[in-house]
Amino acid sequence: MSSQTSPALRKRLRTLPVHITLWLIGVVMVTPLLYGLISGFKSTSQLSSNPFGLPSPWVVSNYTDILGSSDFWRAIGSSTLIAVGTTVLTVAFAALAAFALARFAFRGRELLFAVFTMGLMLPFTVAIIPLFILLRTFDLLDNPLGVILPQAAFGLPITIIILRGFFREIPGEIEEAATLDGCSAFGFFWRILLPMARPALGTVSVLAIVGSWNNFFLPLLVFNDPEWWTIPLGVQQFQGQYASDTARVFAYLVLAMVPALGFYAVAERQLIGGITLGATKG
Repeated sequence: MSSQTSPALRKRLRTLPVHITLWLIGVVMVTPLLYGLISGFKSTSQLSSNPFGLPSPWVVSNYTDILGSSDFWRAIGSSTLIAVGTTVLTVAFAALAAFALARFAFRGRELLFAVFTMGLMLPFTVAIIPLFILLRTFDLLDNPLGVILPQAAFGLPITIIILRGFFREIPGEIEEAATLDGCSAFGFFWRILLPMARPALGTVSVLAIVGSWNNFFLPLLVFNDPEWWTIPLGVQQFQGQYASDTARVFAYLVLAMVPALGFYAVAERQLIGGITLGATKG
């Protein structure tokens, strides 16, 4: 009996430091979220007198007033529209480019891929002045396309790099068999390659959506009209409007995080699966 339990006990002792570390990291990450959630149910006077205790009484109106505000839902809708548009453009064009760079042999292919790779070294802030002039020239200020197109352009390098690695791992025999069956190059890409690369597509889609949702500087540059303000801009505006009502600001911050947290909960398996598959193939 002891000989059977001893290996299991040794295994648990070996993994105990890892489990403790993970629990500590989880506590460090969750504690600010819980503090913000509970603080949103307080009044500002309660935050001053009892910053770490439970609300007494619970001020539910902090959350309900925000949920009943059209400005909040307008910011949610604007962020969703921009995030979806950015993701569709980024993944569509990056998939086509990665397909050509992975499955076709042509002169200058590696040089072209290096050009895309160099895009990772270009900070967004470096291009902000010429980008603003370009958007103003094409009348894209106060237009969601003024945010969607630059975000898609800056998201192409990392997306192409990830997808190219996955596309190159698809066995050539599959493509040869599809060609013998009369499948064109685009047919192979659309019907066979994309379904097989679904984990990679899910991964880059999550990265594109999260990057767009959290982007603050580009919407601040493009949008003067409050109608198109995104969630980060809404948070800034709300903090300025209710600077003296800290509890209400906490409530707004928590509600602004809910869509992103919900999306992470839904897409977690796809994201982890894509990263795990990429690491296995690499």
